[in-house]
Amino acid sequence: MSDSGEKRRPNANYRLSRESANEEDITYYYNREHRLAKAPQSVRDLYKEQPPRRPGVFRSLTNTKPKAMTFISIVVMSLTIMAMSFLGLLSDSEDIEGNRISVQAVRYEGTVIMTVNKTVKRNPLGRLVSAYTGAVNIAVTAPYVMPENIFYHRIFFTLEPQESYHFAVPFDSEEMTLVIQTEKKTVSMKVKTTETYAQDAHPGKHPE
Repeated sequence: MSDSGEKRRPNANYRLSRESANEEDITYYYNREHRLAKAPQSVRDLYKEQPPRRPGVFRSLTNTKPKAMTFISIVVMSLTIMAMSFLGLLSDSEDIEGNRISVQAVRYEGTVIMTVNKTVKRNPLGRLVSAYTGAVNIAVTAPYVMPENIFYHRIFFTLEPQESYHFAVPFDSEEMTLVIQTEKKTVSMKVKTTETYAQDAHPGKHPE
């Protein structure tokens, strides 16, 4: 207590922190602007305010390096599959002198009917190529069939771009092997036998 009777605080000789002071006289020991001024450009760019970008599917798939690498890999794989499919490398078919051949084996009322589908190939411009026409020899066998019981059949390719040939074989098996031969080329194909019923059969399609 002072001589005048007023109550004094114990640290009356120290200035209170709430007293107003000139901002220019205040020393800041941490200043962001001063620190960023000495920082590399890459660090300063991180603190720059940029306008928000519009969301996009492509940007979301490539906004990071791992995402971009994954996206590129998917694109390359898709293009590869498309190219192989266009060249016929992924299909269950064979090429015989410009003709694309596919085979089906269907079990109908206890008899296995073979169907050979022929499609003339096209060049990259979509035009039909010059394909083989004439006699085609076919030999059909199965795992348990003896060599003397191999079934032989002959068909004829014409100028038609698409043709189907049907014939029955005298034996039954879950898998059969066909050897198809022209004058210059021979191919071998394996086909699984599928089951069908009378209501699934198409009228007008009978074995030769």
